[in-house]
Amino acid sequence: MNHLLSLFTFNSEEPMLFASGLFWALFLVFLPLYAMLKSQRKKMMLFVIAFGLFFFYKSSGWFFLLLVATSFIDWWLAQFIDSSKNRTERRVALTISLVLSLSVLLFFKYSNFVMSNLEALIGGNFQPLDLIMPVGISFYTFRTISYVVDVYKGKIQPTDDYIDYLFFLSYFPCLVAGPIVRAKDFMPQLQENKPATREMIYGGLWLVMLGILKKAVFADYIAQYNSIAFGNPTGYTGFELLMAVLGFTMQIYCDFSGYSDMAIGIGSIMGFNLGINFDYPYRSLNVTEFWRRWHITLSFWLRDYVYIPLGGNRKGKVRQHINLMVTMLLGGLWHGAAWTFVVWGAGHGIALCVHKICKPWLDGIESRPVTRFFSWLLTFSFVAFLWIFFRASTFEAAGQVISGIFTDFEWAYLPVFIERRLTWCIMLAIIFGLHFVPRRIWDKMRDWFINVHWVVKLVIFIVLIQLVLQFASATVQPFLYSQF
Repeated sequence: MNHLLSLFTFNSEEPMLFASGLFWALFLVFLPLYAMLKSQRKKMMLFVIAFGLFFFYKSSGWFFLLLVATSFIDWWLAQFIDSSKNRTERRVALTISLVLSLSVLLFFKYSNFVMSNLEALIGGNFQPLDLIMPVGISFYTFRTISYVVDVYKGKIQPTDDYIDYLFFLSYFPCLVAGPIVRAKDFMPQLQENKPATREMIYGGLWLVMLGILKKAVFADYIAQYNSIAFGNPTGYTGFELLMAVLGFTMQIYCDFSGYSDMAIGIGSIMGFNLGINFDYPYRSLNVTEFWRRWHITLSFWLRDYVYIPLGGNRKGKVRQHINLMVTMLLGGLWHGAAWTFVVWGAGHGIALCVHKICKPWLDGIESRPVTRFFSWLLTFSFVAFLWIFFRASTFEAAGQVISGIFTDFEWAYLPVFIERRLTWCIMLAIIFGLHFVPRRIWDKMRDWFINVHWVVKLVIFIVLIQLVLQFASATVQPFLYSQF
């Protein structure tokens, strides 16, 4: 009895995420009931909302009530903004919405960061607040901000039914780590409530399986060595540290794109198109292209709700570069309440500015094969280098990793490293190689999976489960981006 009750109560040590077996067990129960209710729109919505709020409760405890309160306040303010003809009233309502949403986010995410920096500046005895940050708070905050702002700008009409908006904000595939789907793309699909086609169901299953492979097999396995090396950088040679950097470069891609694949795949199975969030980012030839391929929904959100409102590229080159830097600094700080994340964002901001300055010259040479290769190599190396600041817990640790790579690097360690960590090296090579498989081949593989006999699908799924069991770590590893 106690074990059964534990399945339906929050445990901070074991939050329910897509990587947990409990989620998939519940989802297998959820899916046929969802299919039965699909044609009855209101009942379907209430059922999905209940499941989404339970999912959030199992992930973050009673903080799911915060989401409910946020959704009602912003829904009502959006209604008021749309109905009011007074410009001042509309601005006040928008300001209230933004202040409330951002205040909650800033309190949970940055209170201890601000207080620790104040202590460093003015002294005092700082005691960190015992705060538990709701999982995915940044993602649903960004979605509700985009909704109210778009209503204010007249880009969308607000929904008259609060249940519609609560469905949008609590939709569980997007709840923990995105993608940051916007109301203008999601609400029309909800209104139409079309049944999922065969292509959507099996294409979604294909994405879910790819996501599980990326996360539960590749990312979680290679993370084990990365964590050890970054946890004690002075205990490893420069070559070993470089391997850890390359490992984390692939780990964070597999981890986050794996989550996105699962989220988008589940949405597809349910009949919703959630777009795309990753587009082979490590193929990029420059940093601008990288941010058009990496975490696409966040990149476009920062562009539309930070960069463009600041003035974008409409107020001259100098102002454009300032706007880029401010946007990327905020993007870095969004990822984590630490100065290492700010440096990571600043590095990308500087690179974007440099690319903008050099673009007229680069456009004339980027089409050449040799130039394309060196452009890719430089971009990949730069992105991987900045991941050091993203992964390291402190500047000291980041400095030790960088120093070790540049002062204690010897290729002689290569055969020894391969011998000791052969499986790790094979996985890294596979991830890297698959990243460069042409898109048309991935599309053909997906189409083949959609049309192949169900027995073959079952065999592929069983093989995937065996791989997960073979390489699984002792505990379920949380998604990296669920922290943000």
